Amino acid sequence: MNARKTARYVMVAVMLLVPIAAWMGATLTAGQAPPRGFPSYKPPRTADGKPDLSGIWQALDSEANWDILEHDAQAGPHPEIMAAYGAGPAGPGIVEGNEIPYQPWALEKKKQNFANRMKVDIVTSNLARYDTGDPELKCYLPGVPRATYMPYPFQIFQTPEKFLVIYTFRKAVRSIFMTKDVPEGPGQTWMGWSNGHWEGDTLVVDVTGFNEYTWFDRAGNFHSDALHVIERYTPLSPYHLMYEATIEDPKVFTRPWKMKFPLYRRVNANAQLMDFNCVEFAEDMLYSPLNKSKPPSGRAAPGQ
Repeated sequence: MNARKTARYVMVAVMLLVPIAAWMGATLTAGQAPPRGFPSYKPPRTADGKPDLSGIWQALDSEANWDILEHDAQAGPHPEIMAAYGAGPAGPGIVEGNEIPYQPWALEKKKQNFANRMKVDIVTSNLARYDTGDPELKCYLPGVPRATYMPYPFQIFQTPEKFLVIYTFRKAVRSIFMTKDVPEGPGQTWMGWSNGHWEGDTLVVDVTGFNEYTWFDRAGNFHSDALHVIERYTPLSPYHLMYEATIEDPKVFTRPWKMKFPLYRRVNANAQLMDFNCVEFAEDMLYSPLNKSKPPSGRAAPGQ
């Protein structure tokens, strides 16, 4: 290779490396490297100077609603009827390390949950009716963090005192209190009790006060009423938030564990939350055995 060609290659290499080095220098100066493909970003501010997270967001890692761990595509519960309609997509998983640290008894319970995910008891005053069947199947509130990665958008409304998060599924609504004078939660609920604060540009939400009835996915991953979730929402660009959730539950797990995935802003011109009140779709399954005048779908009432 002659000297002229060598000089040309050196010049091209310098032209390519200088911008990269400058970007890396800016990143190191900021103290923390952003995710791959995202340079340092300063989000727009609200009137009180905090990052503006308002908007309609959605997780594209919604395969996690089938299983939060890495998984292959799978047939649904009734492939002889539903075929591809009921099949589940493959997914890379959203759990760091791709491991949920179950206690031995809890791992067996998770397997039982999956085996009984389609088993539904009719609505009675007996709380044992919550013990089997995926809560999503019965249109119960999805809980946190599952509401975030279900395959539906959700909307964030923001004020200095409170965030309001409205989810498409089941019309779930959640308040995140941002002031220090908010009392503790009133008791165990499906969506928990959320208190938030800012750490730089990251919204940190401490969620407690759960009941034990929600699942993390359709694979039967579950928790107890000791569930404690720490969420983190970090702006990456005008169109992305990084979502993290640290899960603690000493009754079920041997240690805390974390899930992490990006959220994407819905930017289409007619972006809006559409109604998906699934209660009416589950009524026949849950209540028709109690109504002798209305037979369950596909079955004849007594005497007919």
